[in-house]
Amino acid sequence: MAYDDRDLSALRDVCDPKAVVPEDQHAPFLEEWRGRWPGQTPLILAPSSTAELSQIMSAAYERDIAIVPQGGNTGLVGGGVARGEVIITTKRLRAVRNISAEGFTMTLEAGVTLAEAQGHAADVDRLFPLSIGAEGTANIGGVLSTNAGGVHVLRYGNARDLVLGLEAVLPDGRIWNGLNALRKNNTGYDLKHLFMGGEGTLGIITAAVLKLYPRPRDHLTAFLAVPSADAAVKLLSMAQARSGGQLGSFELMGGPMLDLVLEKFPELSHPVDQQTPYYVLAEFASGQQGALRAMAEGILEAAFEEGLVVDGTIAADGKQSDALWELRHRATEAMKKDTSPCVKCDISVPIAAIPDFLQQADDVVHGMEPGARIIAFGHMGDGNIHYDILGPVNGDHDTFRGRMAEFEHRVHDVTVALDGSISAEHGIGQLKRDELETRKDPVELDLMRTIKRSLDPKRLMNPGKLLNL
Repeated sequence: MAYDDRDLSALRDVCDPKAVVPEDQHAPFLEEWRGRWPGQTPLILAPSSTAELSQIMSAAYERDIAIVPQGGNTGLVGGGVARGEVIITTKRLRAVRNISAEGFTMTLEAGVTLAEAQGHAADVDRLFPLSIGAEGTANIGGVLSTNAGGVHVLRYGNARDLVLGLEAVLPDGRIWNGLNALRKNNTGYDLKHLFMGGEGTLGIITAAVLKLYPRPRDHLTAFLAVPSADAAVKLLSMAQARSGGQLGSFELMGGPMLDLVLEKFPELSHPVDQQTPYYVLAEFASGQQGALRAMAEGILEAAFEEGLVVDGTIAADGKQSDALWELRHRATEAMKKDTSPCVKCDISVPIAAIPDFLQQADDVVHGMEPGARIIAFGHMGDGNIHYDILGPVNGDHDTFRGRMAEFEHRVHDVTVALDGSISAEHGIGQLKRDELETRKDPVELDLMRTIKRSLDPKRLMNPGKLLNL
């Protein structure tokens, strides 16, 4: 894809010179986290206001210039990778437009990082609960456009559940102002949901009204060794029923995942003595100080008696809690440090089906490659498992790499057979675009294409991502 210099100059001319990213600074925008898709672009623009972005989009639409929106560039499915298109980064859309502690809302622009959003909420003694491993880099616009999940979905929901209103620039440059902070607004189609999960294929999110929650006064983190995935499911049910809604996170970690993290990060230590096939990291939160420990200890005592837990530890303070979470958050980095190719599957199934999924998927993978290393972990509380497959130690990497698509397809077969989804929180991007064609209901795909053609008739927004058109 190539564009005339006059067309590119027209885009430069409608924005402030500071919005033009110098060519010698392009590299970070072209290097995606997995290193799987090389990027290429003739121009990167970083507008500092919605009005400036609107002018850029209008000029691009007039000249049929395709656009790839990019936030923090932390995606894992190639959704923000340009292949000759112009990149528009939202990193300079940084304003905090409003925070209402009384109304439990804040309005932020798309370039505010997720960690900064959490900090702004904390400054007014409120909680913004969305939390992911890349929160220090991921931008609000990106996490909303991909409908990010994270570790607190069990209690607070996905990104789309945390949004009251949106502002977005459409492909033709028009600005849709849906920035209302209403909890009830029954006036027709709820358009904001088109852009959340739309992966930048319908327009660019520029600002959002986000929900805030009471800030918990007490946290308790427990690391538990469980004898099986089935025991973990039963433990989750028990913890939810007995905690009165105070269970905020419930993360499952396979033994091989923990072993890999400890191997790649030797400064970390194993929290318990007992070695088991699976471990659980559970976090409880309460609005009352000191109310959690007796409740959590009662749950764990019952779990031990029923054989659902064989060993465990409760963090004594925030420092120990952070150390336990470090084991979970380092999983992706540990795999990146490994020299073997990696197949990354981000699936969800009904919670009760998780043990069946793990057993069946393990059987399929080891049937294809007995030496494959399965790194399974994830947000068990909402049915989301990151099922990653590393090639054999000292194995033939080229041969394994050539079969990566087959491994992924076979794991997805198991997922769909259990009424699951091939993408729980990472999105579709270009990685799963073709796979989506074979998994989605044809009527649903037709409706998605109809929406795409209506809002983006020239097919200029993030082409080649999410849908085949």
